[in-house]
Amino acid sequence: MPSHRLDKRNTYVRVLFIDYSSAFNTIVPSKLIIKLETLGLEPALCHWVLNFLTGRPQVVKVGNNFSTPLILNTGAPQGCVLSPLLYSLFTHDCLAMHASNSVIKFGDDTTVVGLIINNDETAYREEVRGLGGWCQENNLSLNVNKTKEMIVDFRKQQREHPPPPPIHIDGTVVEKVKSFKFLGVHITDKLKWSTHTDSVVKKAQQRLFNLRRLKKFGLSPKTLTNFYRYTIKSIVSACITAWYGNCTVLNHKALQRVVRSVQRITGGKLPALQDTYSTRCHRKAKKIIKDINHPSHCLFTPLSSRRRGQYRCIKAGTERLKNSFYLKAIRLLNSHH
Repeated sequence: MPSHRLDKRNTYVRVLFIDYSSAFNTIVPSKLIIKLETLGLEPALCHWVLNFLTGRPQVVKVGNNFSTPLILNTGAPQGCVLSPLLYSLFTHDCLAMHASNSVIKFGDDTTVVGLIINNDETAYREEVRGLGGWCQENNLSLNVNKTKEMIVDFRKQQREHPPPPPIHIDGTVVEKVKSFKFLGVHITDKLKWSTHTDSVVKKAQQRLFNLRRLKKFGLSPKTLTNFYRYTIKSIVSACITAWYGNCTVLNHKALQRVVRSVQRITGGKLPALQDTYSTRCHRKAKKIIKDINHPSHCLFTPLSSRRRGQYRCIKAGTERLKNSFYLKAIRLLNSHH
């Protein structure tokens, strides 16, 4: 759900981070096959998947001792490359019922995002109840203790409104949190990124120790640079398009210090994180434009045919939106034309 909706008057967002108990282990093969057939998969392939998931023997080995074999007819094997795909297909029909809500899924991570307008939470609460019913029908168990909710509210008159009532699942109150680590990124209820950058810098500094040790062992600058790219830069620049634009000056300096430390160790010049951010924003924007099914595709509106390759800028009333990925991407697209 684009952040510019938060800039509208009397709106806020509730985000429910769902946690399932052993999601892959609870897949019912017979239900999965029905869904695969509905999606149009050939009967032979459906039968192959059913055969793969049922009648699986499992034993536990301790030293030279083996437990009695147990035949499994539910779930998908852990660590199997096919299991995430089967789970995604199994949950493909878990969709938002209301236009003001979004259900975001990545593997077994499910998040419900509800845009609340004029304090009317009816659609959001119906969405949460509907998700609970869908889970019961599909044999998925919600872990309420690990399920968290975050409220993002930028209303100027926020203090005049009482806190929104909590969400209940199976009679248990869902805990409200100020921040949450979602797909490796620390998101806060104020959409500030110091928590995330502090965590990233700490992890990067731990790996700098290993880089220094490798230099003492006499590894070449090229090998040291590759180590940086795969073990340090991969952490510092993960999901950079989502958070870097709205970081503070102090955040940027702390991140860039990591790059400068690597340069002193390797003795070579490395791209600044700002350049990495710009490159990835431009690349991601081009992918979104080509994908008409992408939720953000509609935000990239071409200008008239006379100005081919140019895109209309989104009106931004806050610095948060001005520094967002969307505005940065549009500026890059227009400047590269």
